[in-house]
Amino acid sequence: MSHPGVGQAGVSQVTIKVRANGPLKVTGPVTLVDHEGRPFEIRGDDLVLCRCGRSADKPFCDGAHRGGFDGTCARQQAL
Repeated sequence: MSHPGVGQAGVSQVTIKVRANGPLKVTGPVTLVDHEGRPFEIRGDDLVLCRCGRSADKPFCDGAHRGGFDGTCARQQAL
């Protein structure tokens, strides 16, 4: 039986979704560490990471991007 988010070898998978003009939504079991290797406390399997640089809670998104961040990031088609 297949379960959502679980790969063929039974290993949980992580999905990173680029939100239109917003943050990165990370779904799945991850460990997020700072530049010195210290882990952030994460509750649950989802987290939202800032892309605009305006968050007061970096690296997490606090919604500060609203109304002025152009984060258009669409996958380019192969030539």
